[in-house]
Amino acid sequence: MNLRIALVTAREALALDEDMPPLAAAMAAAGVVAETPCWDDPGVRWANYDAALLRSTWDYVHRVDEFVAWCERCAQQTRLLNPPEVVRWNTDKHYLTHLQEAGVAVVPTRFVEPGMFAVREFEAFLAGGPSACSVGGSPDFDEFVIKPAIGAGSRDAARYGRDEADGALRHLRRLLDAGRSTLLQPYLARVDQRGETAVLYLGGSFSHAVRKGALLRRGAGLVEGLFAPEDIRPRAAGPAELAVAAAAYAAIPFAAPAYARIDLIFDADGAPVVLELELTEPSLFLAHASGAAERFTQHLVEHLRSK
Repeated sequence: MNLRIALVTAREALALDEDMPPLAAAMAAAGVVAETPCWDDPGVRWANYDAALLRSTWDYVHRVDEFVAWCERCAQQTRLLNPPEVVRWNTDKHYLTHLQEAGVAVVPTRFVEPGMFAVREFEAFLAGGPSACSVGGSPDFDEFVIKPAIGAGSRDAARYGRDEADGALRHLRRLLDAGRSTLLQPYLARVDQRGETAVLYLGGSFSHAVRKGALLRRGAGLVEGLFAPEDIRPRAAGPAELAVAAAAYAAIPFAAPAYARIDLIFDADGAPVVLELELTEPSLFLAHASGAAERFTQHLVEHLRSK
């Protein structure tokens, strides 16, 4: 009997998911019946699938509790990849603290929690002062980024200069007033020339890497829609990037996930550091790596048939 796999998406996202066509084609060639149900469709019977693969569930950010609860229910009916415990951990960027404690180089980050005094935390961040809620060092910087701890696609993230402190503080207060934990990070300017390097692991092994152009522009306002448009190109990751990505992957406190994306940028000294570790619904950029969709499909088929 052919395997049935749900490539789980969202209504607004399906037409935007560039991974879906190559992945669906690879699955069809392998004899897998692949369908694209929406995660919040109450009419879907998840037990009818051999597995549900989270792909473009990009509308969950403002209802994350509902999404995680759905993950728990879905996992009781079929095999959810990646599983609920991974989703719960990875949807909150406090995982950066875990990575740093494991010895992984990460972008310096100051966490500001609802209930904290926003002005004090913001001024201490600009001054480079230490905090019990910080990870990474405290480098000198002219620009910085404010973004929510739970977010995707650069939504509610913005880049500021020190001369825009008033607007930045309003942004910080708005997120905190909405009950959202918030990150303050120096803007590492090398990203404007070199972009980000996204390192992809599929089926427990390194698969490929791509270059992502810088997303945040001064004065551009907040992202509208599900995500910011990206400039994506193939890239051969260097040894230092692969080493940091491998360390981040090894630090994941769960069994090897079906997929992982480690986004890296370069600090002022030219060393790669982890910007984000994506285990929930990342774009995998399958169309930018020959054979990636087929390799991923083969892994999924072998994994599911071995259970």
